[in-house]
Amino acid sequence: MALGQAQLRLFEPADEAGTYHDSGRTGFFSLLVASGREKRQDSYRLTFMPEVLGMLDPSRDTWLSQAEFIRPNRRVVNLARIGLLFADLDTYRQPWAEGRSPDQLAAAVLYHCAHEGIPAPSILVYSGRGIQAKWLLDGTLPRQALPRWNACQRFLIDRLTPLGADSQARDASRVLRVVNTVNSKSGEICRVVHVEAGPDGQPVRYSFEYLAEVLLPVARWTIEQQRQERIERRQLHLIPGGKTDHLRGFSGRQLAWDRLEDLRKLAELRGGVREGERMQHLFWRLNFLLLSGATHSGQMYHEAAALAGELDPAWSYRSKELMTLYAKAKAYEAGERVEVGGRQFPPLYTPKNDTLISLFQITEDEQRRLKTLVSKDIAKERDRERHTARRRAAGAIDRAIYEANSLSRKKPWEALGMSRASWYRAGKPMPPSDETSPSVLQSRQGGSDA
Repeated sequence: MALGQAQLRLFEPADEAGTYHDSGRTGFFSLLVASGREKRQDSYRLTFMPEVLGMLDPSRDTWLSQAEFIRPNRRVVNLARIGLLFADLDTYRQPWAEGRSPDQLAAAVLYHCAHEGIPAPSILVYSGRGIQAKWLLDGTLPRQALPRWNACQRFLIDRLTPLGADSQARDASRVLRVVNTVNSKSGEICRVVHVEAGPDGQPVRYSFEYLAEVLLPVARWTIEQQRQERIERRQLHLIPGGKTDHLRGFSGRQLAWDRLEDLRKLAELRGGVREGERMQHLFWRLNFLLLSGATHSGQMYHEAAALAGELDPAWSYRSKELMTLYAKAKAYEAGERVEVGGRQFPPLYTPKNDTLISLFQITEDEQRRLKTLVSKDIAKERDRERHTARRRAAGAIDRAIYEANSLSRKKPWEALGMSRASWYRAGKPMPPSDETSPSVLQSRQGGSDA
């Protein structure tokens, strides 16, 4: 259900931004503002968003970050959360769109989505030349879910290619034009042209799991998680799927992201990174960031700067040391593979856990606080713990309870706290059932209440 034109005109910058940002949350958002031939970027706390957007000059090209960040820098490594999926549709590049009005472009987008089985966008924004389509979520996704979000974005952009979807405008650090500001290339004002309203009259919101099920072919995240656990247990090489398949290699991208997070956690556990180890940390973090699909070669050096600042704000690293990694990233994006011993690997580095553990000298105590960078012994230990938890959840009892029950059956007088003779004289009374005996209940509760 669409809203009327009068209602659409009520969408001021803060109104549209407020559908996916919340000024009550902690974190930062970013604005990119044109000033002559230059563009200036600034970041602000979310609490200041209404005031900042209210002071914008509508005569300047202005772009707003779609995600929220933990630092005043909109690099994907600083992502805090994101509350929507989006697509930037360059319809002005498509012959079929020539001469069409913004409303007609919006109608074409809605028709294509319906034809492709894609849920209707919550909001369609006319950017001055094209359309910005946005699918609002009923909650925000944390940084840990970024690989899943990226998978949905990739598939969504591919499905919208006939509409002119910009494949370079799909990452979580993307900025899109702010409503009620000018697009100087066309002289048109960016504005909301369609709102898909829900039962409450507000823009419809979708469950991310629902969108994933709709957008991704055979998308079952439980299956992917099981595949990921098998990779962790067997310590396999990481072989991402590149551009050939949206699900093949999903667990590989997730593993790469988790390894990046583990290296950041390792630095946190150690109270920072020593001077001689900073480039090693930067290199491997950036390698795994590229493997995760969360960024690409065009943004690599920007992300490198953010990661370097995280390691040490005063550190001036040598970008030349990343040239080899940049070349490998370009080859990875082109779908190239390296064959070693009859097996194919991506050009980027895919080391085994043992290699990384040795390289960073990760202790067993540190491994127990990490997610994926663990030895085979720690992996087996975790596997046993998961197996035990599954057995208990299925109704199995631990050995202490089993032995207590066995004692009740074989020597009931001891379970009742009396001698065998007294037990016979009392008429062979049976102890309480296994389910209600004090010893069993106490074992299940982990002790008495005393």
